[in-house]
Amino acid sequence: MADSRRMCPNCRAFITSSDRSCPYCEERVGPRMIDVRQPGEIMGGLIPQAHFTTVLILLINFGLFIATTWLARGMGQHDALVALGGKSGLDIIQSHQWWRLITAGFLHGGWLHILMNSWVLYDLGAQTEQLYGTPRFLGIYFAGTVGGFYLSFIESPRILSIGASAGIMGLIGAMIAFGVANRSSVGREIRNFYLRWVAYILVLGFMGFGNTDNWAHIGGLVAGFAVGYVAGTPVHSSPAKEMLWRALATACVVLTAVSFFLVYANFPVADQLR
Repeated sequence: MADSRRMCPNCRAFITSSDRSCPYCEERVGPRMIDVRQPGEIMGGLIPQAHFTTVLILLINFGLFIATTWLARGMGQHDALVALGGKSGLDIIQSHQWWRLITAGFLHGGWLHILMNSWVLYDLGAQTEQLYGTPRFLGIYFAGTVGGFYLSFIESPRILSIGASAGIMGLIGAMIAFGVANRSSVGREIRNFYLRWVAYILVLGFMGFGNTDNWAHIGGLVAGFAVGYVAGTPVHSSPAKEMLWRALATACVVLTAVSFFLVYANFPVADQLR
């Protein structure tokens, strides 16, 4: 049976897809914010509808993690991460490989790294997509990743940096932006909740926990907040604006695909690996 539940963008209470206004806060709501996909159409219902886009990102992350682990046995982990598109300031400066600002967000350096990021992304990704809709979610995640690794490149060009946490911080920034724009008690609670997340993450980072790239976190947070604040939610949006966000989301996906093609095109040949 199809799941008819969705989340009110104002008070975050669960309502049904047939509701045109929230019975709890009386906020007017539009059509379901996530693309219409019945759970039974996604691998026989194995992947929950609300997590569909997030799970696709996680599958890419784990696939690249397996590739990194395999390559590291022959060329070492550092060189494997550089070869697969990690943020390497030297390659960006000398070879103008700016696509690394995108590909770095899909790479991880160890089991703890990928499991921690996956755990946070699995829940936070679904929440953000329910609130902002799939096109804005993709735009926010893309902006957080690029913004995070760009600031990391500017402030720490000599350090190899990787991980989904820049994009995750972008999603956190967008949730804070929603709380700032929504001047209700619910908006205030959402803002304060995610501000506490930011405080915990940055404090642990500056304490040196897990060799964290704090600049990538800060850049991702700022970029995600900016896009989330400007984008707003789809509730009171116009068809023209929604078409624009779908086009931007498509551009983000295409740029990501092109970036990984450039990883393949610039992959070191066998003599360079020796």
